[in-house]
Amino acid sequence: MKRLRSILQSMDLNTATYTEMYNGRMLIYDPKCAGLPPFMDENPTYYNGEIGFEIRGTNKLAQDIPTVTVMIPGSVLLGDTRGETALKRLKYYMQQMESDTATYGEMYEGKMVMNFPPSPTGKIMEPEVWHDTCYWHQDMAVDVEESHKLAKDKPVVTWHIPVDKLGLKKDFEIYAEAAADFCLRAFGRYIDGLNAGLYNRSRPDYENGKYYLCGCGGEVLARNAAYFAMHTQKDYTNGSGIKVYLLDDGIPRPPRMCLCLKLQVQLPRKKLKKAIQMLCRDLPEAVERFVAEFDLAGLGRAIELAEKQANIRRWLKHNDYCAFVANGSILPRDRGTELPMQGAVPFQSPPNDEVEVCGIRGMGIRRGVTVITGGGYSGKSTLLDAISAGIYNHVLGDGRELCITDDTAVTISAEDGRSVKSVNISPFIKWLPGGDARDFSTEHASGSTSQAANIMEAVDGGAGLLIIDEDRSATNFMIRDRMMKELIAKEPITPFTDRVRELSRHQGVSTILVVGGSGEYLSVADKIYRMEDFRLSDATEEARGICIRYGMADRGRTAERTLPEAGHTLPEADWGQSRKLYSEGFTSYPQGSGSEKLQVLDMGFILIGDEKIDVRGLHDIVSRHQLDTLGFMLRYLEIRNNDQEIRLKERIDEMYARIREEGMDFLYSSYFTVCERFLELPRKQELIALVNRMRGLRFERI
Repeated sequence: MKRLRSILQSMDLNTATYTEMYNGRMLIYDPKCAGLPPFMDENPTYYNGEIGFEIRGTNKLAQDIPTVTVMIPGSVLLGDTRGETALKRLKYYMQQMESDTATYGEMYEGKMVMNFPPSPTGKIMEPEVWHDTCYWHQDMAVDVEESHKLAKDKPVVTWHIPVDKLGLKKDFEIYAEAAADFCLRAFGRYIDGLNAGLYNRSRPDYENGKYYLCGCGGEVLARNAAYFAMHTQKDYTNGSGIKVYLLDDGIPRPPRMCLCLKLQVQLPRKKLKKAIQMLCRDLPEAVERFVAEFDLAGLGRAIELAEKQANIRRWLKHNDYCAFVANGSILPRDRGTELPMQGAVPFQSPPNDEVEVCGIRGMGIRRGVTVITGGGYSGKSTLLDAISAGIYNHVLGDGRELCITDDTAVTISAEDGRSVKSVNISPFIKWLPGGDARDFSTEHASGSTSQAANIMEAVDGGAGLLIIDEDRSATNFMIRDRMMKELIAKEPITPFTDRVRELSRHQGVSTILVVGGSGEYLSVADKIYRMEDFRLSDATEEARGICIRYGMADRGRTAERTLPEAGHTLPEADWGQSRKLYSEGFTSYPQGSGSEKLQVLDMGFILIGDEKIDVRGLHDIVSRHQLDTLGFMLRYLEIRNNDQEIRLKERIDEMYARIREEGMDFLYSSYFTVCERFLELPRKQELIALVNRMRGLRFERI
């Protein structure tokens, strides 16, 4: 009905005659007359697929009450091979099932009898029994698979929609992740409509039936719920029952690029007729509406934003900046949500730090050491949270869509009780009672040693930026003022303030800190911002004047390792990690068990093998689906390892390369019945951090 919609949209808003609709004017391009202009014709019959809708006036006094004649081809009604019903073979299976079925076995087997065309010599081949759980609705493939053995009434359904049906051009592939994200969110509105018709608050989902689609936050992530991939075209026609006939018409049918949308369908128990309606009528109709009403303009805006975000990220990499916050961004979140706060003060850059990137003005945060300070409830932590969130792109309307941060940034905090294995923390811990700070291991790290290990592991993992909030840090690790240094001469901890500039200048790792309680940070910062009432100002010169007035060394301008107040020079640190990981304990099989174990708990733990890994300190994980993916990634690395010594980073790089080629679904296993089916890609930094927190592993210093 595209032509009818175009005509209606072009009418005057207060029309009462609908003349253009009744005329049905259209331009006809004749491919046989190349080079000749199109000619005008009139036809008030409009089409949705093969079905025609003839629209005529009822009478001259009722121009707004058209008479519509629906013309349905007999082939569609009869369901023959020329006009097949939606998911015909799937519907046939379900109609043959027992009304109280709970297994839907035939649907997952996909049995069909393939009939072959005669050979060139006229020989007739015997039909063969094939199994194919790919069903077809028009030219859209529909894959149906089990969620897992305990949820046979909750199939996973993946629709493969050719991109040309959506009107997508080649340029979408450059920003395929953003395009898929937009499509998933747009499709969600149609699924919400289906669920609204099924909902009954007095009954559970397994009685009502329900469609489950991957929920999205404000981040644009790679997901297995929406992606683009090549898919074969249908090369057979359906006959009666499970008979199919292989085509031999000489027409080439190469694989086509498709939008792939994955969802789960909870079929209502002991209500087979309703289950058939959900899978074979309601869902196909929703997909058809999604295709027919696809918002190309909205997709264009999403791709335009993705291009801006990519340009800003490139600019950050090639210039002396680690983060960018656009003017007008809405940084605060509504209470209890991740939505932008209504009525919030839009962000505005301090004048001296305002830059223009790709036509967008905002604050550029230079590499080095940046301190953000301010009173309580001033908005300083809100700004830091927005900078931290900028490691991922965000969608239009999030408020932080043009807050872009070095995508290797890691949020650092103290993490009391975490496991540490053979980590060199000597830059921050000079000595340990009966131990070696270059080879530090503990099952229950303190606040200071855990934060030291977190920083050292982040640097080793390739972080270019550390994001630290004073409120989540160990005080004795972060600072030590002159009086305490004078009183306590024998102190093993070298505070972070004494190393932060060395980390920047010699390792290329910048730091952004939020502080509110200690002036020690002011003496080490390259840049100091003050937040008042959610408005940011540059306080660098004022803070340096205060440092001079109070006799604090301005280490923002002097050599980073000279400590005049202590009367000595701090030696340059060894920032490297020299350790090996061995396969002992690196397994998803609990000791003495022949079955794997993998669970992801909502409390912030991943259970795998004998491990209970605490991930609550990994602040850059943004969704439950990322946690599930991390669990499956770790399991993948473990079951594929055959080496005594594990080259972890190399194995992780190989896995991510495979994900880029194949998508994420190869990670999933239906064996683990408590893990979610939807996956969202985390960064390598979080996966490495996950391994570092395993208690049963054996690391050894080289």
